[in-house]
Formats: sequence, C-alpha cells, structure tokens
Amino acid sequence: MPKKEVVLTQEGLKKLEEELEYLKSVKRKEVADRIKQAISFGDLSENSEYDEAKNEQAFVEGKIAMLEERLRNAKVIDDADISTETVTLGSKVLIRDLDTEEAIEYTIVSSAEANPIEFKISNESPVGKALMGAKKGDVVEITVPAGQVRYRVEEIKK
Repeated sequence: MPKKEVVLTQEGLKKLEEELEYLKSVKRKEVADRIKQAISFGDLSENSEYDEAKNEQAFVEGKIAMLEERLRNAKVIDDADISTETVTLGSKVLIRDLDTEEAIEYTIVSSAEANPIEFKISNESPVGKALMGAKKGDVVEITVPAGQVRYRVEEIKK
C-alpha cells in the first residue's frame, strides 16, 4: 500500500520536528525515570504507578513513530507555489460572512496541520474544501451543521 503524502507548510514542518525532538529527548527520559521509580516500589503485579508509566511509554513511542512516519512522507509547500490569485494550500484567506458581515482570516492547511484555535483549517473540511480554488470576490456557499452559510473571499495572501 502506498504511503500517504503529508502536505505541510514550512511552519507545520518545523512544529512536527520540534514535537518529535521534545518527545525523543525530554518525554522519553521522563517516562523512563517514572518506570524506574515505579520498579523500585517492588511487586509489579499490583503496582499502578508502573502500569501507568508503561502505558504512557507506549503512547509516547506510538506518537514518535507516527511523527517520524509523517516526516518521512512530508511534502513541504514552497512559498513560491502559494498563489495570491486563487485559494491553495498555504493561502491565508480573509472571508466575510454575507449574513452577519463578520470577517475572519483562515490559513488553508492539510489535515495534518489543522488547528481551528489558530484559525488553520484543513483543505478537507467543509469550509476549506469550498474555498479551494476560489478567487478574490467569489462567493462560496457551504453546508455546515448549522445550515447554509455564504462567504465572500475578500483577500488572498501568502
């Protein structure tokens, strides 16, 4: 089965690399120390601290493996490939809700980087999908759980 390509912005690549480094250099050692301390308590068959530490170790190792896999399959978006004419991956898009007149700026990223708190939405999300390929001035209609919304693309930046 072919590996799924993970499209990342330069910022997203940096974040994944930093998280991987933290897990390998800091978190792994913390968990190993917790396991070592739990072992010192004696009988492992009824040692909840040991069980918790081993579960955390499995979680950390799984996360490390997942991040390494993503980085192996990463395709970084070159800033030169980000258009200011049409919405593409990596675009910063200022949109205006035509019903409320509220304006909001999103950065369109892959699902691996999506973070709604930082206004980074996936190109696979309903809003992201509808915006892909739109030009300044275009009106897009999107079906969301709350119903239909209409946005006008006000600005597209890198």
